[in-house]
Amino acid sequence: MSDTPSHEAAPPAPSAPPPGLAQALFGRCHGIGLASGAGGAGWGIMLLLTIPDKSSVLFFEGIMLEYVQDGEPKTKSIDLLNLRPDTDAIALVEEIQRGEPLITASCKEHVIHLVRRLQEKLGENEDHKFHFFKVLRAHILPLTNVAFNKSGSCFITGSYDRTCKVWDTESGEELRTLEGHKNVVYAIAFNNPYGDKIATGSFDKTCKLWSTETGECYHTFRGHSAEVVCVSFNLQSTLVATGSMDTTAKLWDIEKGEEVVTLSGHSAEIISLSFNTTGDKIITGSFDHTVAVWDVGTGRMLHNLVGHQGEISNAQFNWDCSLIVTGSMDKTCMLWNAMTGTHIATLTGHSEEILDVCFDYAGQRIATCSVDGSARVYDAETQKCIAKLEGHSSEISKICFNSKGNRILTASSDKTARLWDAATGQCLQVLGGHTDEIFSCAFNYTGNIIITGSKDNTCRIWH
Repeated sequence: MSDTPSHEAAPPAPSAPPPGLAQALFGRCHGIGLASGAGGAGWGIMLLLTIPDKSSVLFFEGIMLEYVQDGEPKTKSIDLLNLRPDTDAIALVEEIQRGEPLITASCKEHVIHLVRRLQEKLGENEDHKFHFFKVLRAHILPLTNVAFNKSGSCFITGSYDRTCKVWDTESGEELRTLEGHKNVVYAIAFNNPYGDKIATGSFDKTCKLWSTETGECYHTFRGHSAEVVCVSFNLQSTLVATGSMDTTAKLWDIEKGEEVVTLSGHSAEIISLSFNTTGDKIITGSFDHTVAVWDVGTGRMLHNLVGHQGEISNAQFNWDCSLIVTGSMDKTCMLWNAMTGTHIATLTGHSEEILDVCFDYAGQRIATCSVDGSARVYDAETQKCIAKLEGHSSEISKICFNSKGNRILTASSDKTARLWDAATGQCLQVLGGHTDEIFSCAFNYTGNIIITGSKDNTCRIWH
């Protein structure tokens, strides 16, 4: 049957954490974590960071331990409000360990490492300047997308040359090439927060699931009748979603390699996919001018967000999944209640089509970018424009926040990327060097590395 995926190999499934070891859910808002355990199963300790009162200053709340007791997930927080860059990390962790049996001897070194990483963040200079590090020329045709894994240790590039490449961030060396697609590799994604699997969506109408470590293809998902143009994992890394020019989206079981459900209801191409954090809902944005909210378990459409007068360019949940933001070719951005599907506000100001939209990690700000060459920042609560980002000489196709939410990165067809102050709209830096339009860009999670992908067939790393 056409909708039966081919099975190359069975991917390893995440296993339950050892007793007393906390589960690492790095995808939580402002989390920095370190995975431990054999095979990258993703069990460890997680640190939660919070951003209070819309300030761009980052505060470090403490350690959030997630564990299983009597079959039930539990959480416990440890206050680190008094942590300073000069605090003795070893002495601090030993003191915590004396009163916290969850932090066993086997966890101790990992916790010390994470505390030191927090100390590094506390001591960072806010005026960090990025410097060109390396240009990567391995693709023989233009790039389509770039994406980091959660830790930022490696990243991937998709290309019109039908391949996806995996790169080491620190050295800029190519780790492996994922080959097998018969047409353009257009959509790429890691299964963050784990990062041990990669999904690639192609114009050959298939999606492939790969091992990050070995490059082995676990599954080829077949069933779409047109190009696959967007892919997304749920945070639990049990499903991958594919959106296609055939007007449908499909959900696939990662372990079994089987189709779970087809989401049918749009009347035009689906170009955007986004799971909520709990994994029970997914939104799809379409060229039919609407965004649909779906129940993942049943495949039933819960809400149809109708109001835009042009094609949807992107749609996203905020972190707590209470809001949905949508950008459109009708030059507007709209804010919606994710629970009820009701329209909250229309954000205006751009004079041309909006090509991308995103929330910051705290869900307090919304950023938009447009064909008009400008970007804008809105307050999610008041829906007021708080900053205008002006300086690019041509359209901006991609925009993203760093994890702190105080910096914005834009990619433009004027062959440059720009770094901006999210609060003031001031341009802090112009990243030049590409010889053709830049259509993809990303921060690593800690915000000290940038990658840019261009139509000139290259990717550039900035430190």
